[in-house]
Amino acid sequence: MSATQTSATDQASAPPGYDIEGVLAQLDEDLVALVPVKTRIREIAALLVIDRLRREEGLVSSRPSLHMSFTGNPGTGKTTVALRMAEILHRLGYIEKAKVVSVTRDDLVGQYVGHTAPKTREVLKRAQGGVLFIDEAYYLYRPENERDYGQEAIEILLQVMETEREDLVVVLAGYQDRMETFFRSNPGMGSRVAHHINFPDYDVDELVAIAEMMLDQQTYELTPDAEEAFRAYVERRVQRPRFAHGRSIRNAIDRARMRQASRLYERRETLDRTDLVTIEAEDILASSVFEREDGELDDGSAVDGNDS
Repeated sequence: MSATQTSATDQASAPPGYDIEGVLAQLDEDLVALVPVKTRIREIAALLVIDRLRREEGLVSSRPSLHMSFTGNPGTGKTTVALRMAEILHRLGYIEKAKVVSVTRDDLVGQYVGHTAPKTREVLKRAQGGVLFIDEAYYLYRPENERDYGQEAIEILLQVMETEREDLVVVLAGYQDRMETFFRSNPGMGSRVAHHINFPDYDVDELVAIAEMMLDQQTYELTPDAEEAFRAYVERRVQRPRFAHGRSIRNAIDRARMRQASRLYERRETLDRTDLVTIEAEDILASSVFEREDGELDDGSAVDGNDS
């Protein structure tokens, strides 16, 4: 997987400022629930603002440690929060650019001797002045494989996190239990991470609210029957394997849109706006999530084995 770079703001080159309420408001708008996470981000933002004000008054103030750990299940908003955090850090002058470079083990670790160091340093070079987001960071450490080169990448990261902390913020992300094991196995890494933020799972009501937000952004509406069907879908889907919270909800909406499009296609010449924006219950109930033991779906239609 290739490293990806994302701009957290279209005004990354603007002078840093203390007006971060807009960023925090955007975070509230982007993410449903996650109150503990939003509270922690506000606390970090407050610390940084006061630190800047203290320095401007000539008071003794060392730069706060900014490296972070985001733990939680997939689809709970970790990448979105990293983007907003990058914007806050930039506006307050703690990083040069409001950018997030997202990577995984494959972007950092080589497959032969002498390959890991240049790969890791190239990623660090691209992330310099911003935020480096390492997803599933625990895969860097594989003690069961004596010939694994992940430890070399960890050692380079440890050095950079200490010596270049004024130019780079590192966010390590992944499942909570695996990240705890990773930090126990690499105490030097754990000691460099000042902020550990856990992202809780969404409940059914919150997942439905996420769906409503996504539908509104894309100018779609559910009929009352479709709303009931979608809630039933979510209640079943959370029990299935590989559920990924916000990502799974987005996939479900994409599937419903596809079914709606298939349903409307034959009469495409006579459609009005209401037809185009409305998702019916049948567009939801065709999901394989409603499959019965006899192979039929709850609505009597065929099983869609490709549905998530």
